[in-house]
Amino acid sequence: MNEELPVSLSEPLVTNPARTVEADAILRETPIARRPSLPGLLSGINWADPEVFSVIATLFFMLTGGYAEHTGSKSAAFWCYVAAYIAGGWHGTIHGVKSVLRGTVDVDILMILAALGAAYVNHAFEGAMLLFLFSLSHTLQELAIERSRSAISALMKLRPETALCKRGTGTELVKIESLVVGDIVLVRPGESIPVDGVVIEGTSSVNQASITGESLPVEKKPGDSLFAGTLNEQGGLDMRVTKIATESTLAKLIELVEKAQGQKASTQRFLEKAEQWYALGVILFTAALIVIPVYVLGEPFASTFYRAMTVMVVASPCALVISTPASILSAIAAAARRGVLFKGGAYLEKAAAIEIIAFDKTGTLTEGRPVVTDLQVIARPGQSEAEIACFREELLWLAAAVEARSEHPIARAIVAEAKRRFMPIERCLKFQSVAGHGVSAEVCGRRIAVGNLKYFDGYESPERTELERQMNQLHDAGKTGMLVGEIHGEEKAATVRYLGFVAVADKVRAEAPAVIARLRSLGVKRIAMLTGDGSRVAAAVAKACGVDEVHADLLPQDKVRVIEKLKESGRTAMVGDGVNDAPALATADIGVAMGAAGTDVAMETADVVLMSDALETIPFTLALSRRTRTVVYQNLTFALGVIVVLIISALGFHLPLPLGVVGHEGSTVLVCLNGLRLLGYR
Repeated sequence: MNEELPVSLSEPLVTNPARTVEADAILRETPIARRPSLPGLLSGINWADPEVFSVIATLFFMLTGGYAEHTGSKSAAFWCYVAAYIAGGWHGTIHGVKSVLRGTVDVDILMILAALGAAYVNHAFEGAMLLFLFSLSHTLQELAIERSRSAISALMKLRPETALCKRGTGTELVKIESLVVGDIVLVRPGESIPVDGVVIEGTSSVNQASITGESLPVEKKPGDSLFAGTLNEQGGLDMRVTKIATESTLAKLIELVEKAQGQKASTQRFLEKAEQWYALGVILFTAALIVIPVYVLGEPFASTFYRAMTVMVVASPCALVISTPASILSAIAAAARRGVLFKGGAYLEKAAAIEIIAFDKTGTLTEGRPVVTDLQVIARPGQSEAEIACFREELLWLAAAVEARSEHPIARAIVAEAKRRFMPIERCLKFQSVAGHGVSAEVCGRRIAVGNLKYFDGYESPERTELERQMNQLHDAGKTGMLVGEIHGEEKAATVRYLGFVAVADKVRAEAPAVIARLRSLGVKRIAMLTGDGSRVAAAVAKACGVDEVHADLLPQDKVRVIEKLKESGRTAMVGDGVNDAPALATADIGVAMGAAGTDVAMETADVVLMSDALETIPFTLALSRRTRTVVYQNLTFALGVIVVLIISALGFHLPLPLGVVGHEGSTVLVCLNGLRLLGYR
């Protein structure tokens, strides 16, 4: 049913206040943002889940059977243990049989055999305890993995189900799936942005934390992009839809993360392959521990079989198998909360080994847009400081009037600076442009020209030599100078009176030097800069940033060649904007696309996608990957150490089966919880 609603963009949204509270809560405090704890994990348990029910049932019948056995009721104890074995071993048996049918052996088979063996030697309580702890650890593992996935899926709640769309002279509340490109949508204060779009009217601050990871709201004005799932905080906005709901940045973000969580790290793949052979080896070793002592050494069967079952339990690789995926999935989820998307566990693992980083210059180490840096007038004898300042303002005013007709980036920078100083842009006449050199036009009856040195080659002037020297100094500093002159006369008889020059530059990001220093502290050995700009401009930017080496005057294919050369010295990452740097991103060991929110090419090409253009996320990405590697090594070392200690204890010190069960399953739970700590990595 279509619903006509009165529109008041200046008033807060009151039709559904719960949505505002929910969206704000998800943005600021998703499960990923909190450091996980055991109570926090338990709060996410679905008590109606069959596996959860089986854990509870196993515990109940195990304790009941133990009490019945203690009181001498053997019949009651028998049936309680049968119920405990069925409840605790049902899922393990199904998984184990499936693995056998596929021609493999896994830990489920080991646990079922060990539990049955314990019952055979009259230790049914220990067998039930084994099944209880095994099913409990399995449930906690699944809960931990599901928690990291649900933390990302929670972002889907940020997308509203309906949007207020302009239809003719009125408005209509429609399903967001029915929106098409070009529709005009009204977004009121407190509402979530329904789909990707661009602001056409209104100003507001928008919380983009869910997409870009930015901690502060971003001011939005006409012409700015909006991303689905972000929260409009203050003002009302009219937006034009640029992408349908299924193609929004939020939808792609969740799709990328879901794919990433399905792609395993090489360590995890190796362990899963090794698990099959390891499990088979444990079964054969257990069989040998029964056959040799009984039939060769003549030892009693009962004690020998009990010891073999204990060894089978403690040697099972449960903790080894879960140690890697629990850590990798937690890290992927934590990174996504900060707007960093790893396309798989393999890339997270590779990022930890990066030794060399190559940066694109424009838009990566620099702001990506030229700005006016210098205004220099040619002082005349006897001029005061106040007069020079006045002429400097006039210089910019004249240059902006002429450049307002040009679409060149330098022209836009000059006009933007004039507007920033609240100067009126004077209308010019008889505009002429010489491609690659400069422009001229009449401004208030004066013929004003703005261009490079070549543009003024046909004019004689005694000031030319000094101007060339100053322009070369600007060039050495990484700036581009544009001369401003007033033309007198016509054609061959024309002369020029130089008024001064305007210098523009693509400014180095303020945070770039600190980021480069941080990368070095993380162990990056070489930092290079790749650019298509000239060598003098590149050298100036490199010096300001503190990079080690510069490669200038590069075409896209040249960047590929440089990356291949760098890879000969170590693992190399390429950081770029994902469009003109696509070949280099694909060539590097790890391609990192910056500012990729809404950029399809970046998402498709790079291995790691930074949704915002915040340079600080690069050290975070490396630090997280290296911390993840450390946690994985911790888990593997701990799990393997526990197995070795328990096996030695079982063979040499007659380790009781209950202690073996607690030690083995306890280590499995501990490595899982240790991996989960990465969810709160900051």
